Amino acid sequence: MASDGATIRHATREDVQTIYDLVMELATYEKATSSVVATPELLSTTLAFADPSSTSADAFTPGYARTFLIIAPEGGIAGMALYFYNFSTWTGKPGIYLEDLFVKPKYRKRGYGKALIQACAKEVVRVGGTRLEWSCLDWNMPSLEFYQSLGATKKAEWVGLRLDGEALTKVAEGQK
Repeated sequence: MASDGATIRHATREDVQTIYDLVMELATYEKATSSVVATPELLSTTLAFADPSSTSADAFTPGYARTFLIIAPEGGIAGMALYFYNFSTWTGKPGIYLEDLFVKPKYRKRGYGKALIQACAKEVVRVGGTRLEWSCLDWNMPSLEFYQSLGATKKAEWVGLRLDGEALTKVAEGQK
């Protein structure tokens, strides 16, 4: 929980439009809105949502990623942490990859980003995991400084790689 009484909960299916809007706000901040191809309809079929009728921490719809939402004391959705589980063969244990962390500008400097990362860290611990990982753009100095203030370390030896688009299709079809 953030220091000012904000609350954090997992997103439900009713939050799809809110998640999409936050994704678009993040993409705007990163000057990459043209790269977003997700739609609310697509997110509703690919994200996992908490079952509001259950008290179990594992009661989710099928899907690939989960979303924590932080709600400001005055009731507005202030931000999100969208994450999915990963696995380390070296530790033999699960972890979480934090795909998106975003707090709306008017809610920043209230401890909400830290609270969302703490919620993810608690989830890693809950599942017996050992790592919480994420990426940050190299030009985003405020975020990099914030993450380092939490004790996060930059991975200098590892280079991020990606197959997507036509290259992914060619590899999948055995063309490369």
